[in-house]
Amino acid sequence: MTTKQISRRQFLGGAAAVAAFTVVPRSVLGGPRRVAPSEKLNIACIGVGGMGSSDVSQFTGENIVALCDVDWKHAAETFKKFPNARKYHDFRKMLDAEDKNIDAVSVSTPDNIHAVASMAAIKRNKHVYCQKPLCYDVYEVRQLTLAARKHDVMTQMGTQLHATAEMKTMVEMIQSGAIGEVRKVDLWSGKNWGGGTRPTESEPVPETLDWDLWLGPAPWRPYHHVYLPAQWRRWWDFGTGTLGDMGCHIIDPAWWALELTAPTSIEADPGPFSDETYPTKTIITWKFPARGSRPPVTVTWYDGENRPPRPKDLEEGRKLPSQGGLYYGDKGTLMLPHGSRPELLPYSKMREYKMPEPFIHREKDGANGHYQEWVRACKGGPKPLSNFDYAGPLTEAILLGNIAAKAGRKIEWDSAALKVTNMPEINEHLRRKYRSGWTL
Repeated sequence: MTTKQISRRQFLGGAAAVAAFTVVPRSVLGGPRRVAPSEKLNIACIGVGGMGSSDVSQFTGENIVALCDVDWKHAAETFKKFPNARKYHDFRKMLDAEDKNIDAVSVSTPDNIHAVASMAAIKRNKHVYCQKPLCYDVYEVRQLTLAARKHDVMTQMGTQLHATAEMKTMVEMIQSGAIGEVRKVDLWSGKNWGGGTRPTESEPVPETLDWDLWLGPAPWRPYHHVYLPAQWRRWWDFGTGTLGDMGCHIIDPAWWALELTAPTSIEADPGPFSDETYPTKTIITWKFPARGSRPPVTVTWYDGENRPPRPKDLEEGRKLPSQGGLYYGDKGTLMLPHGSRPELLPYSKMREYKMPEPFIHREKDGANGHYQEWVRACKGGPKPLSNFDYAGPLTEAILLGNIAAKAGRKIEWDSAALKVTNMPEINEHLRRKYRSGWTL
């Protein structure tokens, strides 16, 4: 079987696959409820301020029946848009109260809540849309992936660009041999979620915020405004740093196009960091094994002020984009600026290149169509492209980059056993200890 044949099947190429709905009646017991394409989903949303507000807006064609947020001031604008939705502070109470009323749940919280909220929904046989990164730690990712499969729910991780024509074109070019066999990939982001000092003083908790619920399973600490609404990403206790944020977007096309599996080793060269915050800059190198006829590949990540070596095929005077990827094949080089169209280097090659026949279905709404993939799946359509069977292994590999930074040297990874084999002591970082009252 050729790589293209595998890709067509794996990634649901062709409009026919999208149209081939199989409707499962609501009355099926012991499994998720899938409604007919003509009906509306009943959706409950967890985390509805900030990015959560944007996510909820993508589901306005469905019934938004319940909204949950730990800070009702932060969520006020979303509450106004959906006056008939019932409102909650605690997602656990919402899921208990709304169990018979909801078909699906969206999770758009800080990283430390992703797993517990998504798992609570999955165990109730609810379909789940969860923002990236899928979870806070590697153990959570594995358990969530297995649970979604067991309960046969439709899932999607929030990598919106996965639905765009630009990324799909890049995948088709590489899988059709535009640059030959790829053995090296450089990826980078000029962003950085690192650095900072833990406050020594505490502040009064805002009246509208339930700080205990915001912390969730994370260790207790006094409230301080430095942590939220946005800065939580840089703190080990709450976020997953730059890798968890931008890595999920920028590593995604490499994972897809090269059909990557679990890495065998990961090595990090981090900038300054502490037990409290992530590195101020990082270089991470993953070694991936051969996959069928595909050769082994080395993927290197650069963030903050770090940049990859300048490719020799890049035109003189031209700068690398602030974020993106370089794919080195034995027949050429491809560059994918983040959120933009792929191009062969030097660009003059693009004028001579004949694009392959598309074999991955295009969403008419581009990145916004990413949300509708999930809605259609909940109504009996094909699995979304960023479903947890895909997004779970991707997220595991990404989070292992943070583990390698903590380790301080190369770690050897046994994916089947879910453990680092050459540094047993580092395995404690694969699974956080939950605060009392919280379980997965």
